[in-house]
Amino acid sequence: LLEKMADVSLKEAALIVGVVAACYWNSLFCGFVFDDVSAILDNKDLHPSTPLKNLFQNDFWGTPMSEERSHKSYRPLTVLTFRLNYLFSELNAVSYHFLNLVFHVVVCVVFLKVCKLFLDNRSSVVASLLFAVHPIHTEAVTGVVGRAELLSSIFFLAAFLSYTKSKGPDNTIVWTPIAVTVFLVAVATLCKEQGITVVGICCVYEVFIAQGYTLPVLLDTAVQILRGKGSIPFSMLQTLLKLIVLMFSTLLLVVVRVQVIQSQLPVFTRFDNPAAVSPSPARQLTFNYLLPVNAWLLLNPSELCCDWTMGTIPLVESLLDVRNVATLTFFSFLGSLIVFSLRYPGDSSKTVLMALCLIVLPFIPASNLFFPVGFVVAERVLYVPSMGFCILVAHGWKKLSNKSVLRKISWVCLAAVLFTHALKTLHRNWDWESEYTLFMSALKVNKNNAKLWNNVGHALENEKNFERALQFFIQATQVQPDDIGAHMNVGRTYKNLNKTKEAEESYMIAKSLMPQIIPGKKYAARVAPNHLNVYINLANLIRANESRLEEADQLYRQAISMRPDFKQAYISRGELLLKMNKPLKAKEAYLRALELDRTNADLWYNLAIVYIELKDPTEALKNFNRALELNPTHKLALFNSALLMQESGDARLRPEAKQRLLHYVKEEPQDANGYFNLGMLAMDDKKDLEAEAWMKKAIRLQPNFRSALFNLALLYSQTGKELMALPVLEDLLRYYPDHTKGLILKGDILMNQKKDIVGAKMCFEKILELDPNNVQGKHNLCVVYFEERDLIKAEKCLVETLALAPHEEYIQRHLNIVRSKIASLSATEQSSLPADGTAAAEENKNSFQNLKEVKNEQKTTQTTADNNKGHSKNKKRTEENNMDKETPKKSTKEIKDIEKKRVAALKRLEEIERILNGE
Repeated sequence: LLEKMADVSLKEAALIVGVVAACYWNSLFCGFVFDDVSAILDNKDLHPSTPLKNLFQNDFWGTPMSEERSHKSYRPLTVLTFRLNYLFSELNAVSYHFLNLVFHVVVCVVFLKVCKLFLDNRSSVVASLLFAVHPIHTEAVTGVVGRAELLSSIFFLAAFLSYTKSKGPDNTIVWTPIAVTVFLVAVATLCKEQGITVVGICCVYEVFIAQGYTLPVLLDTAVQILRGKGSIPFSMLQTLLKLIVLMFSTLLLVVVRVQVIQSQLPVFTRFDNPAAVSPSPARQLTFNYLLPVNAWLLLNPSELCCDWTMGTIPLVESLLDVRNVATLTFFSFLGSLIVFSLRYPGDSSKTVLMALCLIVLPFIPASNLFFPVGFVVAERVLYVPSMGFCILVAHGWKKLSNKSVLRKISWVCLAAVLFTHALKTLHRNWDWESEYTLFMSALKVNKNNAKLWNNVGHALENEKNFERALQFFIQATQVQPDDIGAHMNVGRTYKNLNKTKEAEESYMIAKSLMPQIIPGKKYAARVAPNHLNVYINLANLIRANESRLEEADQLYRQAISMRPDFKQAYISRGELLLKMNKPLKAKEAYLRALELDRTNADLWYNLAIVYIELKDPTEALKNFNRALELNPTHKLALFNSALLMQESGDARLRPEAKQRLLHYVKEEPQDANGYFNLGMLAMDDKKDLEAEAWMKKAIRLQPNFRSALFNLALLYSQTGKELMALPVLEDLLRYYPDHTKGLILKGDILMNQKKDIVGAKMCFEKILELDPNNVQGKHNLCVVYFEERDLIKAEKCLVETLALAPHEEYIQRHLNIVRSKIASLSATEQSSLPADGTAAAEENKNSFQNLKEVKNEQKTTQTTADNNKGHSKNKKRTEENNMDKETPKKSTKEIKDIEKKRVAALKRLEEIERILNGE
């Protein structure tokens, strides 16, 4: 038989490459959809900053294997290929899809080589082409997460090919191919769990193909041995030795795998696989019915669906259900093939036997036979079983084409099947273009799956189309009234539409569907852990009402009591406690969350905010730094740690603060706050030109940026560019007509630089309209009266100002000067003091410039929430992951040189007094 094995020719390989390219070229235009989001977009194991060892400690989705919410799918080598994609192209979907296409080509070529062991050359090519174009493979090839199937299949087939070389001359054992087989089986298993089933195929191959036994021969030999009429033949002993080595190595792999999952099976809910939690006989009848369903998908892949969970296939609850006929028909056909392949010798029976092995054995892990799985039907798990199906079809076609009567018909049928399958595959690829197209195509096939309605809603929600999303979420609740996640989705969408009353009602319905607490029984074992978010989201909703903060806190505590390791509950409760002005309790909540996850940068950031509230900037900065050690691009940590350094007044910290702000604007180039604070740092360092450039950039991004406009004008006035400050102040006052400090600065410039007394007077009068008790505006208006030589009015004005600020000596001195002036004028009946008026105004200019406004529009310091799969933007797939974020306020920047300027202003007052007295 091994002599029949031939290498794949270049023409055959080129044909396969061309056919695969023709069928899957459009997959390169598809994005990341469905499970790709969790496995690629939200998976931190892909990032170069994540240690490689994490790939061997976490599951396929980046969740630690030790966590209860882990799916226990251990595929580190597949994740490693994702990481290589990320290294070269980050999250460019084209490279991921291209590599999948390449792997599919490799599988088809290796499969062709396997086919040549059991089929003639022409039939082998037919089987390989049918496998290359079969539409059932679109989920495995076009869906990026299907790479696990592709990689596992490559090593699966390679292990089998290696084992076929283990038989030497005269039936001797060649151990090297067996060792290589064991190694390749381990590699295949590290790509996907079903790789281990190739050992069973090798065992069947050894007994029935390599040794040529049939079932009657084996039974006869066993009977003779049991009767003591014969001994075990030497060739059979050698076969047993090989099988023992194979089985022992397999057992070792199984033990290691069990250790990796820490002897825990994944937790699935009744929504994932309804039959798994159904009573007998519904459980057995449904599981058996699923086998002909899968077989029908291979035979007629006309209606494909990306998700077969929930109510897609109703339970078979009675023996009288007509669907049991399909089950009986399937098992009858399968049984007849098994009997034919095991009972009779010959190449045809051997071909059928190996085809059946490829169909049945790789499917066993997904069959619910040994353990429940998290799906009802999954098209991608049929990737390897379809190989056996294709061999059966090719073998049957060979039988038909050898008959002269049916030769032409067989060729026409073959061409029709290959052509229609190729077209279906090409068309099916477009369904995977986006999440919306994928789930809408699924709804055409199945309208009884609430998860599909939810996922279409999620896709629309990501496009901010909340009204349409709400329709799909509501439909999901009607299809599956007890679907907690669907009611949570409805509540979240109502919240996005600002319909808080309806949102609360939906959350309350979801909460009422939660199972009751059973003492001593783990809560998560009976419900999906993300359903606990109903407490978080309901609390986040009602805490917007200040009178219901205690009620919100009670919900957080209820979630924690149900699951003490529910990290998100501690995070959200910490935010609430900050809002309730309980920073010490908030600190306790965050420290508890850090006990559960010390690698979460958001938690260290939130703890830093708590220390700011506790007036401990040193400890706050330490926690900001820890957040940045874990995530150097944590935007809020970069920004707020830079502000903290800036506010400390320590000049030694300014260079680092500047570097962090530069890093921040690199990450957020459209945020004007970053440029503004760079400008403030430059002003502190007396780098006026640099400060001007940063302020202008902030204003270009946000023309109505209040603080940037004022401080740019102030910068101009402090550097002798008062006239350049005027248009900036005009812009400021156009956006904010009641900006008191802007009015003061404008009035100062108008009076001293433009000699526009009328304009200055209007500014100061406007200030007093806004705030009649504004001492500075009132005093400046008094100066204007003095400038207008209306001494009586100036005296009255200064008297009123002194009443507002009796402790200010300079007002009393100015009043005395004006009164002495009035007395002098009464004596001389003449006075003109333009110089003194200007001097008084100049004194006020110095006073104005002490008003350097501390930024009042700084980026709000806010706490962030950890959302199942990572940062808050990755919330799209899990139900209700967008938690509210609170905004604890901070003290603004302290200006160290204010006192120096006040001293300078007092000296200027003395100068004014000397001028006035001299006059």
